[in-house]
Amino acid sequence: MLEWRRIVCPIDFSEPSRDAMRVAADLAKRLGAELVLLHAYQLPGVATPEAVIYRGRSPLDRLIKAVVGLLGEWKSEALGLGAPEVTTHAASGVAYAEIVRFAEEQACDLIVMGTHGRTAVHRMLVGSTAERVVRHAPCPVLTVRQAPAARGEPTPRAPG
Repeated sequence: MLEWRRIVCPIDFSEPSRDAMRVAADLAKRLGAELVLLHAYQLPGVATPEAVIYRGRSPLDRLIKAVVGLLGEWKSEALGLGAPEVTTHAASGVAYAEIVRFAEEQACDLIVMGTHGRTAVHRMLVGSTAERVVRHAPCPVLTVRQAPAARGEPTPRAPG
């Protein structure tokens, strides 16, 4: 039997992330598992061949303060949904790489993440964080697709 004791839920503060967090909180509640809410962000800056130049400390401080505040709000929501233990973590870097690194280093048993349901053209041009995580993750990944109504699509009906 699978023993999922540590579930990580990467969040970008979007509605698909909130849907995934709800699923992850429910799983944590049912399994008595710890839920870790992880937000990975890239620092704003300009890259040159020699270095990365950041725009100063003040914008970075505001970004980190906003992330910490939002993580606290999402933690409260997850606890309210019944997750028995919720921790938060913020990481700086490319989202998929930070998610995979965190899952490896923290011995996570499951990654639960939302998908944005973007078009094939957008995925081809920009790539999909969820797709990259699925390919490189050290543990199972459960992707949660946003409900059709939330995506602006009609709700499918059962034949009959």
